[in-house]
Amino acid sequence: MLYRKIEDKIKEYFESDGKKILLIDGARQVGKTFIVRKVGRELFKNFIEINMIEDSLKERLFADVRTVEDFYFRLSMKHGDMMDKRTNTLIFIDEIQAYPHLFTLLKFLRDDNRYTYIASGSMLGVALSETSSIPMGTIEKLRMFPLDFEEFLIANSFGYNAIDVLRESYKKGESLSEHIHERIFDLFKKYLICGGMPEVVQCYIDSKNVMQIRKIQREIHEYYGMDASKYDKERKLMIRRIYDMLPSNLENKKKRVILNKIENKKQSRYENYENEFEYLISSGIAINVNAVSNPIFPLNQSSVKNLVKLYLNDVGILSALLYGNNSQAIINTEKSINLGAVYENVVASELIAHGKKLYYYDNRSKGEVDFLIDDFESLSMLPIEVKSGKDYTRHSALNNFVKNPDYNTKQAIVLSNEREIKRNGKIIYMPIYYAMFL
Repeated sequence: MLYRKIEDKIKEYFESDGKKILLIDGARQVGKTFIVRKVGRELFKNFIEINMIEDSLKERLFADVRTVEDFYFRLSMKHGDMMDKRTNTLIFIDEIQAYPHLFTLLKFLRDDNRYTYIASGSMLGVALSETSSIPMGTIEKLRMFPLDFEEFLIANSFGYNAIDVLRESYKKGESLSEHIHERIFDLFKKYLICGGMPEVVQCYIDSKNVMQIRKIQREIHEYYGMDASKYDKERKLMIRRIYDMLPSNLENKKKRVILNKIENKKQSRYENYENEFEYLISSGIAINVNAVSNPIFPLNQSSVKNLVKLYLNDVGILSALLYGNNSQAIINTEKSINLGAVYENVVASELIAHGKKLYYYDNRSKGEVDFLIDDFESLSMLPIEVKSGKDYTRHSALNNFVKNPDYNTKQAIVLSNEREIKRNGKIIYMPIYYAMFL
């Protein structure tokens, strides 16, 4: 059974007896339903689960429910024998986005306070934007992602105590021994192949079969592409077009979305595709990184939307699309293959799973730095450069960035394959897998 950090947060929510209904958001296939079932059955005598997508395709019991009394009546048709009281009955509304009117009803269910509730769904950003009456103050959103690298280590029997030791080494700036580095770096390369989709990770643990892993990843990728048609029938082809372009965009030097190539129109503007970008980001299947040319802390003050990078939400899906069943490029770090795309993607997915908003530095005269994040402790920005090759100390744009007095940079980080942690002025060099502690 795969360990997920979010389990502890869900338990804390139930133990706090909060006044809001917890809403688990996230892309499909990341494990939302599984983790809610696990916690719900563990903590509550009566666990009632309703999948609204299944209901919309079959009985449609909840399709026109507008009142608390009617909701309870419909629910009792299938689960009346389990509806007891708030302290021992949890009602799990899964795939709530299938019926957007239920978002409004959540407020009244909460006020009624007869049972305990939790909800989950995909495309919640899209669904909430289409809801006429958003229940402000009623719901508490918690986003779930694929397994991050730390969770992948635990899934592969890397102990909690060992991870604590790694974390302490990271905090102290101490390099790991060759033996430990090789062990972690080997698992990191396997993470680049597997990614963090729970079904894929479980398949790897059970079978170690790359072809089976790749088959699941391709199916998830195709499923994500088809899913767009359910939520925006008018723009589904354009959403699919942009989504399918992401791997090739990430193979380019600048890695950002080339607007002119979406429809092969020279005068394309960001505003022409804003809804499509918003869908891919809100659905959780793409990670957005906005450009900043003259950074000011906090970074949202100076971000530029029209120069956007979009990474895939899972590095395993990206490596499947780029390399197919041949994983030698990653396992052997082939010199002829540039792994920059997968390295940047894995760092993006790690940072966003840790709650970071992502930006990148793009200055026409001074170059580009892969990532910028707010450093709230020092009230400054933390620039991060990601290197997949041997020339990890070559980074003129980063050098210019840290030297600029206007940017007030306290330190910068370069992530690479190298084992040793080293410092050169404000720049700290550390192994790529330490992204899990940033």
